[in-house]
Amino acid sequence: MTDAAHGPSIDPADVARFSAQAAEWWDAHGPFAPLHRFNPARLAFVRDRAAERFGRDVKTRGAFDGLTLLDIGCGGGLIAEPMRRLGFAVTAVDASAENIGTARAHAGQQGLDIAYRAATVEQLEAEGAGPFDVVLTLEVIEHVADPEAFIRACSRLVKPGGMMIVATLNRTLKSLALGKVAAEYILRWVPAGTHDWSQFLKPDEIRAMLSEEPVAVSGPYGLVYDPFTDRWSESDDAGINYMMIATRD
Repeated sequence: MTDAAHGPSIDPADVARFSAQAAEWWDAHGPFAPLHRFNPARLAFVRDRAAERFGRDVKTRGAFDGLTLLDIGCGGGLIAEPMRRLGFAVTAVDASAENIGTARAHAGQQGLDIAYRAATVEQLEAEGAGPFDVVLTLEVIEHVADPEAFIRACSRLVKPGGMMIVATLNRTLKSLALGKVAAEYILRWVPAGTHDWSQFLKPDEIRAMLSEEPVAVSGPYGLVYDPFTDRWSESDDAGINYMMIATRD
């Protein structure tokens, strides 16, 4: 466990609040329980595709040592922390300073060195950040005002030889029925109003948005939930949740 940050600019009340929020974010049975159920499938997908791309053996300790990863829209750090444990040097950004405070507090408790900051991808690009071997933007694009500008900026932060992984929700009748209505109102997985179905993107729309950038796009790779096992897994069915990969050569 590392010492808490200290100095004149640190407000102890803030630190206490962020630590309490971190406990909520990381409670597998708390308000973020659906994300914890979803997370293993997302992590496995990222780990395995990155291992293929970079010729790494996921069974070795620090399998991704020497590689950099940017997690855009990192929330409380549920992806950033396992990626750091796998060996990536992780930079993680979120538009919410609250989320960043929470993620930083939890990483500190775990003794993990992750470069967290409250910033947008446009800010990073303007500052000349990166480029990164892996760029992740998971369940973010459906919440941004200009998806094309956003995803193109994300892709420009990928290093030659690197990859970007995008995860989002498909705009289908099935996703309207299950992704929005069921998740928000019947299963109560996420708060009502979390998703605007009209902002969901079809895989071909993401492909078109990236067509002007020098990346090769593959996918969609579906992720489906099995209510009998309470597990998510990769599937050919991309009707609700799916992932896309963009590689830069």
